[in-house]
Amino acid sequence: MEKQMLRASLERLEKQGHLMLCNTPVDPKFEMGAVLKYFKNEKPMMFKKVKGSKMPVVGGLFGNRSIYYEMLGMTHEERIGRIANAIANPKPTKLLKNGPVMENIITKNINLPSMMPIPTFHEKDSSSFITAGVMVVRDPESGKRYISVRRFQMNGGNKMSALIASPMLTKQFEEMEKLNKPLEVAVVLGYDYSLLLASQISSETYGIDKYEIDSALRGEPLELVKCHSVDLEVPAYAEFVFEGIMPPNKREDEGPFGELMGYYGPKGSHPIIEIKTVMHRNNPIFQTAFPCREEHLSNGLIREVEMFSDLKRLVDVKDVNVTVGGGCRFHAVVSIHKRFEGDGKSAVIGALSSSKDVKHVVVLDDDLNIFDKDDVELALATRVQASKDVTIIPGALGSGLDPSHHLQGMTDKMGIDATKPLGEEGVRFHRAIIPQFEKIDINKYFPSISL
Repeated sequence: MEKQMLRASLERLEKQGHLMLCNTPVDPKFEMGAVLKYFKNEKPMMFKKVKGSKMPVVGGLFGNRSIYYEMLGMTHEERIGRIANAIANPKPTKLLKNGPVMENIITKNINLPSMMPIPTFHEKDSSSFITAGVMVVRDPESGKRYISVRRFQMNGGNKMSALIASPMLTKQFEEMEKLNKPLEVAVVLGYDYSLLLASQISSETYGIDKYEIDSALRGEPLELVKCHSVDLEVPAYAEFVFEGIMPPNKREDEGPFGELMGYYGPKGSHPIIEIKTVMHRNNPIFQTAFPCREEHLSNGLIREVEMFSDLKRLVDVKDVNVTVGGGCRFHAVVSIHKRFEGDGKSAVIGALSSSKDVKHVVVLDDDLNIFDKDDVELALATRVQASKDVTIIPGALGSGLDPSHHLQGMTDKMGIDATKPLGEEGVRFHRAIIPQFEKIDINKYFPSISL
């Protein structure tokens, strides 16, 4: 039985009836991505017959919120406390002398596109891309390990481009360039829910070794092994590890590529990685993810923790939903227990200021479900007067991932206070309730219909 990483997750997913198996041959160019997108990247699936390769491919693992909670062994209500506690109380890792990922070590004749079925997702994508790769680097001053999900364009042979968008990683690479030194990196495929969640925590904000956050999240030490050719550690039970360097002062064109909100990102000149060593397990499984979808749910979970913490100082916040439809960064719906008039607008201000990426916020009373789009629309339809409940902040700093932000380099932000009035005026907003409605078993009344 597997202990950590992808295969351990697949065993659990299959046991719990979540894993879909595709035995129909699938082309990694366009067709595989189409199947993942059809299920909105919320259905974990394994493609067992991939055209041009004997290697199975898994995708859709991380896009379903309920499955994510289940795989981490926590409830929706527990998530804020559990994640915040892991950030505040990181735990040590465990270094092994050997691990399954070291079963095969390749140092010669490395040709990445011929080694594995790397998908091409969109019509105008510049190449095939590894979209689920977790990049590992070490801070040269503190020695802490930082991990993050990046996209990697295949450039042929042992080279791939890396989009290193974060300010901290960009600064680190530029500092190495000034010294005319390469930056050592590793790219990991075949990880699990805990490692992905840890990878989404901001290194710049918290400055914590992300492997140690992973250990805290999983409730046991993350087991690591030393890389073969670079001074880094990687998960012992991963499927693939690509070890290499980002050489100074070398760039290649990358893009266009179908990005976060379904638009193409432009072509740009980005650093490359020269792969020196590939380590992989026997009979490896290739891990993919539909671009900018699966990992962004885990990113949204971290943003919910941060927004909740910010709002807690201002109002009696009950829950936060950084929505998938808003890219898990642009839109938020907030639930509060309103105690004072003005709490709704205070929550708007707090949510918009929690991150430059947050663009639109709706604040609801706690008698509504912020994860139910019908409840959100009900509040907008019946509890909002635009002249007094809508706040617009023009010309704010926004996210570079928002295409409209690029028009002027700034973004307008909007918050909607969709809370009901306090006191007697709020009585008319009491919702009509059917007692025990949530407990009704509809199959009792229609046993022959699958609902």
